[in-house]
Amino acid sequence: MTIRPLFAALAVVALAGCAADPAPNEQLRLTEQALEQARAVGASADTVAELKQAEDKLAQAQADMAEASYKDARTQAEQSELDARLAEARVLTEKSQEQLNVLNTRITRLRKQLAEVQ
Repeated sequence: MTIRPLFAALAVVALAGCAADPAPNEQLRLTEQALEQARAVGASADTVAELKQAEDKLAQAQADMAEASYKDARTQAEQSELDARLAEARVLTEKSQEQLNVLNTRITRLRKQLAEVQ
């Protein structure tokens, strides 16, 4: 009957090990990559509010990492990544809209020229 207490002790140790949040190093890497991609398409913290939020949350995640508050760091890093991806999407949407406007202007001009020819 001494085996039962041993298994109980091992179960408690195993659960305690699972309860500890691991350092979110990979998430931080993904977050930094998302910020770089947003900047690469033209997002800046001055013009896109979501990029500023992403940068602030990444800074908080890094501070949480320094304090070994890994759960909070992961949460902040995940939110930062999403904000950065939103900033990238907003910039790409703006650029697409500008291109669409240019194309519509050209189409209108061509229609006028075609009408003059007929």
